[in-house]
Amino acid sequence: MMSDMLSQEEIDALLTGSGSSTSSKNDVEEEYFTEDEKDAIGEIGNISMGTAATALSTLLGNRVNITTPKVSIIDINELSNQHILPFVAVDVKYKEGLEGLNVLILQEDDVKIITDLMMGGSGSISPDPLSELHLSAISEAMNQMVGSASTSLSEMFSKKIDIYPPRVFSMDFNSESFTEIFPEFTMSFIKISFRMEIGTLIDSEIMQLIPLQFGKEMIEKLMSSYGVEQEIAPPSKPVASPATPPPVRRGEPQQEQPRAAAPMTEHRQEAVVEQQRPQATNPVNVQPLQFQSFDEPSAKGVPVNIDLIQDVPLNITVELGRTSKRISEILEFGPGTILELDKLVGEPLDILVNGQYVAKGEVVVIDENYGIRITDIVNSSKRLGKI
Repeated sequence: MMSDMLSQEEIDALLTGSGSSTSSKNDVEEEYFTEDEKDAIGEIGNISMGTAATALSTLLGNRVNITTPKVSIIDINELSNQHILPFVAVDVKYKEGLEGLNVLILQEDDVKIITDLMMGGSGSISPDPLSELHLSAISEAMNQMVGSASTSLSEMFSKKIDIYPPRVFSMDFNSESFTEIFPEFTMSFIKISFRMEIGTLIDSEIMQLIPLQFGKEMIEKLMSSYGVEQEIAPPSKPVASPATPPPVRRGEPQQEQPRAAAPMTEHRQEAVVEQQRPQATNPVNVQPLQFQSFDEPSAKGVPVNIDLIQDVPLNITVELGRTSKRISEILEFGPGTILELDKLVGEPLDILVNGQYVAKGEVVVIDENYGIRITDIVNSSKRLGKI
């Protein structure tokens, strides 16, 4: 019976992995990140993934919802025990504004649904393994997502942030290929997990893995960018506070002190009155404003350079009248058809120069030819709007 029992050394050996990992995990969290810093890295992931979800929703034509992130410190062994299924890793590497990388992790079934939607399908899961077509399609989708996310990070960090085209790999955490491709994740790293919902087709987890050092640098740059604004803001606070009355009123009697609700307003009103009083004694010459009458003819005369355009020919048209007819009525036109115009007998006719209404006149006969005598020159201000 005793031979079947485990010794203390064997028990310690079995518990070494879990106990040491928990201890080291807590040590890493306490050494690298405070609670505020973990909230900051979670907010960075939340904003970037929120914008990425909007881009993915537009691309798929389905509603995409990504929930609030959960931030934790984890290592590759613990991650492989939690996620046994194969997945697709998307490498996002920064080339401007930030120096580092992060990896997006998606499940294979989610990738199949996304790529099927992109190719016009209904979002079905193919039983076949992932092909180059799937990886190419998800690469384009991730390119749109991380491109939108980098734009959000640019606004957050107040600097231009650009990324390399993302690389897509199909693998699992148990294989050594993951640490070979991403040596930054051989030690503990940051895991930001999101719950992703795409319509009624997907309800699963998407992860963002960030190396510890890169996460620390992102937090420091974020804090420094907000620290600049905090240094500029304090000088304006004493000006906005009306709690302290102006020094000039301290020596006045208590009943003459202004009310605390609006001391600055009464003080400014008295200052304005004192500035206006000496100005009232100065003589002011006030004259009524005269406006030019636009109905009167212009007194400028003929421009001196009118000779440059005197030889330009212009078409003069005399309009006898107008009317409007339906298409059916026009189709019935024939010889002998009489059209009634909008002009009355004896009413002045319109004279147009190059289609511009300029004068009125009356019809005369000159040597068996029709002519027109100008009776009125229309003012230039009245020509506008004349059709």
